Amino acid sequence: MRRMILIASAAMLAGLSLAKAETLPLPESVIGLTTPEGEALLFGAEARSDYFPLSIHFTTQVNPAYCGPASIAMVLNALDVPRPASDMTTGLGMFDQENIFTPAAEAVKPAAAILSPPYGMTLDELGGVLAAHDLDVAVVHAADSDLDTFRQTAIAQIEDDDHFILVNYLRKAIGQEAGGHISPLGAYDEDTDRFLILDVTRYKYPPVWVEAAALFGAMNTIDSDNNDQTRGYVSVSR
Repeated sequence: MRRMILIASAAMLAGLSLAKAETLPLPESVIGLTTPEGEALLFGAEARSDYFPLSIHFTTQVNPAYCGPASIAMVLNALDVPRPASDMTTGLGMFDQENIFTPAAEAVKPAAAILSPPYGMTLDELGGVLAAHDLDVAVVHAADSDLDTFRQTAIAQIEDDDHFILVNYLRKAIGQEAGGHISPLGAYDEDTDRFLILDVTRYKYPPVWVEAAALFGAMNTIDSDNNDQTRGYVSVSR
């Protein structure tokens, strides 16, 4: 089992390294997964069960507004949600950033609307599209939570590969460029109190380790596109 874990992790890290040269510089406050320190944090992480199913289905968003759809596709595949039929795979297709928009999902947030101002998805729309796939979803705005509750919830979700947690945060609050963003969490390291964000904007930033307090602070920011509510996190399971 240990060998399989090492092989899976090495494969993802190798793939991420190929794109590393094209990414933006990271702020000093975060640690890139593809650095020696970042790799060591992964192998020593106390909670990392979600990393493996998510990494197998890692998806790069297809345009700047599609962090939500990319994150949703990753989670649907990681949860092994019944997949859409495909001419190529005879009913064994995978979710992608187009076919997640079933009629029920379109009723929550039409795909075309994501590409129109104000662009992207809000936290509530993210939760709504996931719920449209008959999943158990809890949407939590940071203003209705606190750091300790978030930390405990996120660790529990990450330790259980039947549950996943997605975060909606303001990039500039952790020193990145520039606005709101959505990605799933893959691991937690207790010694450094850092979460691993599996950033779906792989052409812009690699997955990064962010201190829990900094991440919660980045979620506890106002989203003017969501009735001036704060950003936050979504817990999801089948």
